[in-house]
Amino acid sequence: MTAHTSIKGKRITGDARVKMAADLKKKYEEGASIRALAEATDRSYGFVHRILTESGVVLRGRGGATRTESNRGRARAPR
Repeated sequence: MTAHTSIKGKRITGDARVKMAADLKKKYEEGASIRALAEATDRSYGFVHRILTESGVVLRGRGGATRTESNRGRARAPR
């Protein structure tokens, strides 16, 4: 993943924003996480999230363990 050479926090507008949005959208759809994209572009998580949603990207659900029907009724192990 190539990082954009922009000054952190500098406002991105016009063609530069359109190009960044297309690049982020492509990488996100290829499997990159929002957090990884934010780090690679030296931007905040919120900025990347906003750019993706403005671009019409359907965001993936959060990662991590999910509860399945088979383990819902099981008691938790004592702590």
